[in-house]
Amino acid sequence: MAILDKWTLDFVSSNEAQTVRLGVRLGELLQAHDVLCLAGELGMGKTAMARGVGRGWGTAVRVTSPSFTLVNEYPRARDGRILHHIDCYRLESEADAYTVGLEDIFDGDGAVMVEWPERIQPWLPSDRLWITLDYLSETRRGLRFMASGDRSAALLEDFKQSAFGV
Repeated sequence: MAILDKWTLDFVSSNEAQTVRLGVRLGELLQAHDVLCLAGELGMGKTAMARGVGRGWGTAVRVTSPSFTLVNEYPRARDGRILHHIDCYRLESEADAYTVGLEDIFDGDGAVMVEWPERIQPWLPSDRLWITLDYLSETRRGLRFMASGDRSAALLEDFKQSAFGV
């Protein structure tokens, strides 16, 4: 594990179960208005991370990739707050992004998790935690966490402490 600075963390996940566990740790720390961006090619583990985040968030609903619906909503059992899960893989233009209702989602009082965030970059809030997943081997994935803003930096610091004790 390399902790590059307060804004960046590099980590190698050895398997899908570990990626899910990391997601759980991150989901437990999410607050309203937090934005997670999950980037990486197909099969890199974005949905595994998302499943963990949903579990950590506290939803009783099984987290799946919203590739065909574009947005899934996962209410937290203890207070009903929503974790919005946006999958931008099928978006082809800015007009497509507009029809999803991104402004309402980002301005709402839930947390937001975006797969394929590079497709809606102009819509994203400046304060976000960007997680890039890369292929290292059949089971191993490189994860780079990059915070851009005070809240996402605090979230990253809390995640480092929770997941790794540093």
